[in-house]
Amino acid sequence: MLKVNKFKTIKRDEITVIEEKRSKFIANIFYVENEEEVENIIKQIKKKYYDARHNCYAYIINEEGNILKRFSDDGEPSGTAGSPILNVIEKNNLCNVLIIVTRYFGGILLGAGGLVRAYTEAATRSVEKAEVVEQELGYEIELAIGYQDLEKLKYYCSKNNIKISNIEYGENVNCRIEVTEKEKENIFLQNGHNTKIVKYNMIKEKYIRK
Repeated sequence: MLKVNKFKTIKRDEITVIEEKRSKFIANIFYVENEEEVENIIKQIKKKYYDARHNCYAYIINEEGNILKRFSDDGEPSGTAGSPILNVIEKNNLCNVLIIVTRYFGGILLGAGGLVRAYTEAATRSVEKAEVVEQELGYEIELAIGYQDLEKLKYYCSKNNIKISNIEYGENVNCRIEVTEKEKENIFLQNGHNTKIVKYNMIKEKYIRK
């Protein structure tokens, strides 16, 4: 499967609330990387809003090169909830995104058109609030450095928006970092962090959010 090198996703999880004719629509948007995460989040949301009539959702994820799209109307009339939410995700060219819109019924029927508009607006506002960023195919690598160089590496990573995902202390300090191709080249070729790399290990390819 040919992997996409770069795509758009969201910067952070957010929650947005709108009201339409006394019905309340609560849109939760999440960054996700696989269907297991999606299933767990849906369970959590249904537990949190256990007294709501509907928890409708849609998601698109890039799981190891496979683009997966799913949606659910969760009891709303077919095509009035899940599909409009999915359309918002597609319209914004997003991937690795899950949107769940919870509806508390207000006693007034909205009709098919009203439901489509409400679910679309709730999903759209959640995307706007979460902010769109790029996600690029890169790497998770492990660097072994001396204790005297740890603070210099941490400063370099902070300054260049490079995530340190794990630090282990032993004979050397082993730091796992997530980098794009260009960042990897800068670390090894330019050594802008001014540290001595004792050894390194390429852990895996990984999509990096920036």
